Amino acid sequence: MSDQSHPTDITREISRRRTFAIISHPDAGKTTLTERILRAGGAIQMAGNVRAKGERRRTRSDWMGIERDRGISVVTSVMTFNYGGCVFNLLDTPGHEDFSEDTYRTLTAVDCAVMVIDAAKGIEARTRKLFEICRLRDIPIVTFINKMDREAQDCFALLDEISSTLALDVSPATWPVGRAAKFIGTYDIRTKKLHTKEPLAEGDPRRVELEEECALAEGVLPAFDKESFDEGHLTPVFFGSAMKEIGVTDLLDALVAYGPPPRAQQTETREVRADEEKVTALIFKIQANMDPNHRDRMAFARVCSGRLTRGMKLKHVRINKQFALHTPQFFFAQDRQLVEEAFGGDVVGIPNHGTLRIGDTLTEGEDLRFTGVPYFAPEILRRVRLDDAMKAKKLRQALVELAEEGVVQLFRPQDGAPPIVGVVGTLQLDVLQSRLGAEYNVPVGFDSTPFNLARWVTGDKTALEDFASFNRTAMADDVDGDPVFLASSSFMMSRAAEQNPKLNFHDIKQIGLAGE
Repeated sequence: MSDQSHPTDITREISRRRTFAIISHPDAGKTTLTERILRAGGAIQMAGNVRAKGERRRTRSDWMGIERDRGISVVTSVMTFNYGGCVFNLLDTPGHEDFSEDTYRTLTAVDCAVMVIDAAKGIEARTRKLFEICRLRDIPIVTFINKMDREAQDCFALLDEISSTLALDVSPATWPVGRAAKFIGTYDIRTKKLHTKEPLAEGDPRRVELEEECALAEGVLPAFDKESFDEGHLTPVFFGSAMKEIGVTDLLDALVAYGPPPRAQQTETREVRADEEKVTALIFKIQANMDPNHRDRMAFARVCSGRLTRGMKLKHVRINKQFALHTPQFFFAQDRQLVEEAFGGDVVGIPNHGTLRIGDTLTEGEDLRFTGVPYFAPEILRRVRLDDAMKAKKLRQALVELAEEGVVQLFRPQDGAPPIVGVVGTLQLDVLQSRLGAEYNVPVGFDSTPFNLARWVTGDKTALEDFASFNRTAMADDVDGDPVFLASSSFMMSRAAEQNPKLNFHDIKQIGLAGE
């Protein structure tokens, strides 16, 4: 993105990176806001709109067929663009809870999150859950209260709800001018400037209301404090309407001014700072078949430190082999361009044929493994039913690829029974069925299984072998070949744990620790 850079400019280049995710409850307007941010950043001419009709519906961040059909985001899109002297890496995450694992992993790759709240509905369940994940990681939060052009709750009530529900200090950065149909813009509390779509006369009731409310807000709410924001204790709040493109540039300008630059990332052995000279990168997402004609597999890597250049060779730590970066790419949803160089904080796509997996680390030689990229035990287990036996081999390959991508979890029963897929929610099954049909031409159905719980099993080797042979019909291997115990109920799971004190049953598996 920055052709004229010189190796000595690493610190400067890293300081102008802004890598952030947009999080929200479904329907709060997250994808619409993403589109408007991209347009404000000069990245696209016509912003798509999730609920618009026909051609206008082609949002750039939702490119998969099922996303366009249902008007939802089901995969994380990555978009890189320039604005205000900064390089932005924007990750648009799925809002639907059935895709929480993808969202969780994406949040390992960002330095900041923009939390979108519907002005009429306030804090919703999914928003709260995503916020908790951000808090676990101390990720700074910027709040955007959307849909101010519609009937909305009182602004002070919304701020109070954010403060009390999330235990977060709120500091309004802008204030709405007018409400609902009379909403025409925002007032920047720090610069004392009006940003309105039309002139606001001196005696306009909206101006009077604005002055009264701002005086009250400044009297009772804390001023913005950068240190408190960086530590995740305080959120600046912006009001606006993504649909009407009001308040979007306020948000972008704030991210330029005080959005956090790339953070240090934790590994099993040490902390990696973004401004270190040597390159390290974490694979946090795999996306297969973005170009169905070429059967491609794209690994999305967060460059955690250093200056990555095209053609360089890095160590693939998990398999202890060299990996050449022939064609690293910056993404703009489906569109892409070759990366000549990228810096700590950037997100790049690396084409590969299954060599890279979620949680993998690339380095210039050091044996490092980044932490905090988990698999969660699925909540729904289903057997995959294949009607055309001639396609069994193709199905096996497809399931492995989609499991490595993180669409579902794959469990292969040790007794040779048909494969079982594990998901968080039923919408994941719809996506799996849709993609198997569209991308692999393998139509499938799903049958129920006698199992309701899956747990990874570790512990004493002999005890594990004895347990596996005794429970052969309830044992499976995951996509990495690690043993998984399937139980019909939590009672049966508890009983297995009690009767096998030398074994441990895990509902979370740390990626990268396979087979240990």
